[in-house]
Amino acid sequence: MSIDNIWTAGGIVSIPLLIFSLLAVTLIVERVIFWLKIKRKQRRIAKKALSLYSSDAYGVIDFLKKNAQLPIARIFLEALELEQPTSDEFRLALDSATQAEIPILRQFGTWFQTIITASPLLGLLGTILGLIQSFAAMDLGNATGTNSAAVTGGLSEALVSTVMGLVVAIVTLLFANTFRGLYLRELAFIQEYGGQLELLNRRFHQGARDYQGAKDYATHK
Repeated sequence: MSIDNIWTAGGIVSIPLLIFSLLAVTLIVERVIFWLKIKRKQRRIAKKALSLYSSDAYGVIDFLKKNAQLPIARIFLEALELEQPTSDEFRLALDSATQAEIPILRQFGTWFQTIITASPLLGLLGTILGLIQSFAAMDLGNATGTNSAAVTGGLSEALVSTVMGLVVAIVTLLFANTFRGLYLRELAFIQEYGGQLELLNRRFHQGARDYQGAKDYATHK
């Protein structure tokens, strides 16, 4: 059976299922491109930012601004651009910036869940409509009066619509779970490197305070 015949045999529910399938493919392609960019650059940028911050606490801001298309760079910038923050303020800036990035990392999650939930239901609706069509074409009291073409057409619609709904839902579910796993790993990565940045920040400001204290002591001695 060709693709055209499959969509035709699926009955009226094949239209929303076709829309769902095209929407799912579009969203999946967008998310694949997004995660490929993130995975290819983000870890390298985060490591270089931490290394640069250890030697040049101010020059790292320019480096991060050049890579502001990455979530980790935007999160680091939110904290590093504060003027003389306390440790609590620095950590709060990191946490709030991380929360702001979560919707971007989980984008289209609601759409995926809608497609996964609605597609099998549409397939079930097509099954019921196909069976109704088949039963309506039957003439139990007169076998010769039964419209066999309508009966087989209804059964075909019932089976094809069920398969279509399940295929759309299963494929979307596989990708949605993959993207969820990537999101959880990325969130753990952001928290790990955010903690390292916070530790470096505390050491930097503690060293600055110790230096200033020693300088003041030498001046007043």
